[in-house]
Amino acid sequence: MDDIARFGAYLSDEKHSSRNTVSSYLRDTTQFAEYLHNYCDIDLREADSAAVQDYMDWMLSHGKSAASVTRFLASVKSFYSYMVAAGELKKNPAQGVAAAKVERKYPEILTAKEVELFLEQPECVDAKGFRDHAMLELLYATGIRVSELIALNREDVNLQAAFLRCGGEKRERIIPLYPRAVKALRDYIQTVRPRLAGQEEPALFVNMNGQRMTRQGFWKIVKYYQGKAEITKDITPHTLRHSFAVHLLENGADLRSIQEMLGHADISSTQIYAQIVKQRLQDVYHKAHPLA
Repeated sequence: MDDIARFGAYLSDEKHSSRNTVSSYLRDTTQFAEYLHNYCDIDLREADSAAVQDYMDWMLSHGKSAASVTRFLASVKSFYSYMVAAGELKKNPAQGVAAAKVERKYPEILTAKEVELFLEQPECVDAKGFRDHAMLELLYATGIRVSELIALNREDVNLQAAFLRCGGEKRERIIPLYPRAVKALRDYIQTVRPRLAGQEEPALFVNMNGQRMTRQGFWKIVKYYQGKAEITKDITPHTLRHSFAVHLLENGADLRSIQEMLGHADISSTQIYAQIVKQRLQDVYHKAHPLA
């Protein structure tokens, strides 16, 4: 039984909450968990107060009412209070978060030029450079989550057909690769990876000790190249995923196709990128139009 299911049992069996209360609290908490997975690449146990506030901003940007946001906050505070009381967490990340803030907040997006600059930073002169270049190129080429990137095995990449398979058996998806990403992967797989790990290691991307790359290790790589590129925007491992989606939209891709490539269960999770594109167009208009 997972954390949300145990929370539901607690509400029903110990708190004797009404069926409607249990249903709404579980729905709010489940939707928050999906948001964390899709946009932050973390789970409920890893969320902090900033993640709670960001989700409330996201709800408002998607037309949710102040009442819905307030109810969510009550739900998630109750969930985390239960987790603390059960000894599963040390503190409640929703404690002290207020529902009054209504400022819209969108994820950071890189321009096409900033992406080019960022992807150019790894120098393909040694094993680390080839590996890092392949990872960053693949992330922008496919928009996959960082958790999916580090979970990839060698057999998940088909260089000849130029596609990537990810997402697991239940929700497997096939994502095409552009030629530059194929070349970066081929250089890494054929030349570099055999020197880092043996055939017994299934992971596609490994660290310098020949073990599967970790999320923490990849985070350090991203931050290192952000500093090297001298990009002032705050780049996280998820930034290339967001930029991938927005750039596809700006160049004519439809939301359904982007939803499929990103692996979103609900298209409402994908619609935030349409909001970002709309906001960017408005910003350009007001800056550029002589009478605006």
